[in-house]
Amino acid sequence: MSLIPCFRCVAGGLVAMCMLSSTASAEPLISKTYGYFSIGGKTAEALDRELERRGPVTNATGHRHPGATEIKFGGEVTYLERGKECSVGNVKVTLKTNLILPRWKNRRTADKNLRFIWDTLSADIKRHEERHAEIARTYARTLERDLHALRSASSCPELEKKVGAVTKRVLEAHDRDQMRFDRIESKNFDNRMMRLLKYRMGQNDG
Repeated sequence: MSLIPCFRCVAGGLVAMCMLSSTASAEPLISKTYGYFSIGGKTAEALDRELERRGPVTNATGHRHPGATEIKFGGEVTYLERGKECSVGNVKVTLKTNLILPRWKNRRTADKNLRFIWDTLSADIKRHEERHAEIARTYARTLERDLHALRSASSCPELEKKVGAVTKRVLEAHDRDQMRFDRIESKNFDNRMMRLLKYRMGQNDG
């Protein structure tokens, strides 16, 4: 049974940099929420079909998946002009992540073995999406740190270009890391599921 050995992340757009006042902070403003979609079915084949039919569609692939993480970076930067130099004032990076996970409505009345497999799979889907959110949090902190570290420029428009270049570099690195994680997870899905199932079976026997 496959139960969809493929996962993807929905990565939100570029950071919006605005010349608005803000309070300096050492940490980005990060939030995480959860959303769910319901699936039915009482066989492995039915669950496969339901996940393919009802799972979230991602921008990265245009296909449905058993789970997804919506990621949206935002924020603001202020610039301080002193004499012939312009420097970064306050920086505030924001990150919103929304994890979209499956919820099986027929679990209570389904076969015990299928419930066992589903519980193992759904826990792995959640772990996977939580990792996407964690990767995004790491890059939000990196972005805020790197923007704070920018040196002064001869003009604010010049410094604004540097802010844009740093933002582009960090977010492109973020996207690459997310895709790398997906490739590794997809490649190792079957072996990982077998290990998890054996481990959980051992716990139940104990």
